[in-house]
Amino acid sequence: MNDGNAKHRDYLNAARSAGNCLECHTDDLEGTGTNGALRGSSRMTADKQAGDAGQALLDMDHDVHQAVKGHQSRPSIKLLSALSDIGDQPQARLLCGGLIVAGLARKDGRMIVAGVRMLVAHELATATKTAIKHRIDRKRPRAASDREDEKPEAGDSREKEDSSFPSGHSAGAMALASALGAVYPRHRGSALLTGGAVALAQIPRCSHYPTDVGAGIAIGVAADGVVGLAWRIARSVAMRVLPRLR
Repeated sequence: MNDGNAKHRDYLNAARSAGNCLECHTDDLEGTGTNGALRGSSRMTADKQAGDAGQALLDMDHDVHQAVKGHQSRPSIKLLSALSDIGDQPQARLLCGGLIVAGLARKDGRMIVAGVRMLVAHELATATKTAIKHRIDRKRPRAASDREDEKPEAGDSREKEDSSFPSGHSAGAMALASALGAVYPRHRGSALLTGGAVALAQIPRCSHYPTDVGAGIAIGVAADGVVGLAWRIARSVAMRVLPRLR
């Protein structure tokens, strides 16, 4: 009889343990499900916010283009367009080369360094914007026929009118301005203002949207930043190594 009661108690204890384990597993599953739902909700919220921000930028591009289109034939815009061509590749390279030659003629090492740094920064910015242009298609404002044409999308078109993003003039101009300002700090403000004016001139020309220009400016500044960092590292290494070779 005692043995029967003991067995009965063992069965009850085993049943209680099983029930407790089942409750624990149920709580764990509920917790996992809740956490997963929260993570999924957070991702959806972040995606929606990113989508809203992107649409807001596209709306801004569209509104600005609508405000400036039709004015390209004005004399003031034509003059601005001609002056802004300094940001184009041939003119920029000619400017850098002229600065280097002038520095050599005057035996002005600082001017030579400015010309070289400007050229290297410009070429890096040009390579970067070209790589992006070859991966993103976007109709230029003057060639867009509807809102869909204004949207950037993945693509590899080499057509000029499909390569609005990013602005190459803006990238080149800001690379030159940043490099010149780094070598001549006293003239940094005027250099950056000039580069910014060249970049912004692309909007009334209907060559680029504001976001194209913004991306180009960022590329130009970043390109000179990389060149400046590389220059400081090279100079530091040279200062350590050259004395040992004497």
